[in-house]
Amino acid sequence: MSSDNNGAGKALRYAVVGAGMAGILAAIKLKERGEEFTVYEKAARLGGTWRENRYPGLTCDVPAHAYTYSFEPYPEWKAFYAKGDEIQTYFEKTAEKYGVMPHIRFNSEVVSTVWDADRAVWKLGLVNGEQTEADVVIAASGVLHHPNLPAIPGLETFKGHAFHTARWDDEAPIEGAKVGLIGCGSTGIQIVTAINKKVEKLVHFQRSPQWIMPVEQFEYTEADREAFRKDPALMDAIRFSDEYIGNVRRFTDAITDFHSPEIKQIEEICQQYLDAKIADPELKQKLTPNYRAACKRLVYSWSYYDEVQNPSVYVETGGIERVEPNGVRMKDGTFHELDTLILATGFKADRFIRPTTVLGEGGVSLDDVWATRPTAYYAVTIPGFPNFFMLNGPTGPVGNFSLIDIAERQWDYIDQLIGLLRKGEATTVVPSTAAHENYEERRIAAAKNTIFGSGCASWYLDATGVPSSWPWSYDAFAEAMAAPKMEDYVVQ
Repeated sequence: MSSDNNGAGKALRYAVVGAGMAGILAAIKLKERGEEFTVYEKAARLGGTWRENRYPGLTCDVPAHAYTYSFEPYPEWKAFYAKGDEIQTYFEKTAEKYGVMPHIRFNSEVVSTVWDADRAVWKLGLVNGEQTEADVVIAASGVLHHPNLPAIPGLETFKGHAFHTARWDDEAPIEGAKVGLIGCGSTGIQIVTAINKKVEKLVHFQRSPQWIMPVEQFEYTEADREAFRKDPALMDAIRFSDEYIGNVRRFTDAITDFHSPEIKQIEEICQQYLDAKIADPELKQKLTPNYRAACKRLVYSWSYYDEVQNPSVYVETGGIERVEPNGVRMKDGTFHELDTLILATGFKADRFIRPTTVLGEGGVSLDDVWATRPTAYYAVTIPGFPNFFMLNGPTGPVGNFSLIDIAERQWDYIDQLIGLLRKGEATTVVPSTAAHENYEERRIAAAKNTIFGSGCASWYLDATGVPSSWPWSYDAFAEAMAAPKMEDYVVQ
């Protein structure tokens, strides 16, 4: 029985879809309340993006002590910016510590969730054919988890190892090999910095270069870690430092208005960094974007401009004609012989819980509701889908600041809505169509004024060319998540 029903409501059954950062958060919060829940994870391990991505150089671009749950600081980080395997370890340790591992069903992909209005329950179908039910569904399936494979002619004919970065091939030759790398987002930049000294040759294919924001990376000593263990306030001092919080606020203020002085300041920093680091005029031209800083997701790096000047690296900005069995042919006829071809080509950012079939009231399909663009009321709830809640759902501030911070604030919002069900004050809760339409109208108008709408192609844009991210400030997001506007919800 739920720990705070006080006899007024019923014990709810919760289905959490996904055991990544957000799913673990939901599980911990539900367990704290003594709720009945199951986390359904499609893979054999938890971790989400930190499980699937294992490429060399993988590093989070949020300071490590700011990329933890607020209730679980971690004194063991080895550096200011943590590597992917460390972050995976953190989530595994946290799930164990808070006792949620027994609640996770691995290798249990949810393939369908269908709303039964007569009984006010969700019917879930699992990949093995099993059927189960839940009163509440928490979709914590993440954003960037469906690899985006480029449609390059001849890719399937390549005789060497060709693979997406989220499907890293440990057998692929890297040491002393001729390696091609397609893509220069954060993933591509990090891989260049990690492997350029190991290869014989590295061809970095860049359709469009990226603006680089310089940051400092440094190691924590054992003495530092011991100090963190003894005094957790030292970790909070980093997480809530004026420098970090100031950078978050400056960045969110900058991206929400591409005419702002803050975005001009960011552009100046990026340009000055490029000018200071790259002396060769030909290479500088190749590495200079033709769009405004942060229009594509800003890349943070402390060493890319140094590493890309290694003689083993060749930056290729020409168009690819096709992949051939032994390498890549460019449109100008140039041929790059390769042993390994790495695809750092990002993810399909419009999938979210899909390809799971989600059918709401009246059998309406989420695919149909999202035919124009994926959207959710304040990134959390969707009209026509009662008792269905999303963590890091569409139109949220993905890429603006720490996803853990986002998820925790969203959970506080969701928990207040679930409270109505838990206490027996409601059977269903769902946003009204009018409230969602009003939100979308305001969001789209604001999104067009963000830096993401300033004239470049990126995964931030939906199929109609409208930026899909949160278009307002950090403070506006925090205020929106503090308490639901109950007049915007239909409560049965």
